[in-house]
Amino acid sequence: MRDGWRRTEVRRGISYTVQPISAVRAVKDYVCPGCPNPVEAGVAHVVVWRAEGILGDEQALAARRHWHNHCWRMA
Repeated sequence: MRDGWRRTEVRRGISYTVQPISAVRAVKDYVCPGCPNPVEAGVAHVVVWRAEGILGDEQALAARRHWHNHCWRMA
């Protein structure tokens, strides 16, 4: 199964790019900035970064974070 479609979402007036990651493609552990519990390998989640990075697209992509799906919905 493929990952979901990349989309843009707005939170508190800021646009973010949101890329779903399937459980199969989740191969590393990360720390969720929403809860700060681990997003473990094998768990479907989303990767989020600012769509309109002030310092440019490369810097915005470098600042991306991995969120639990629930935590991102609640953000």
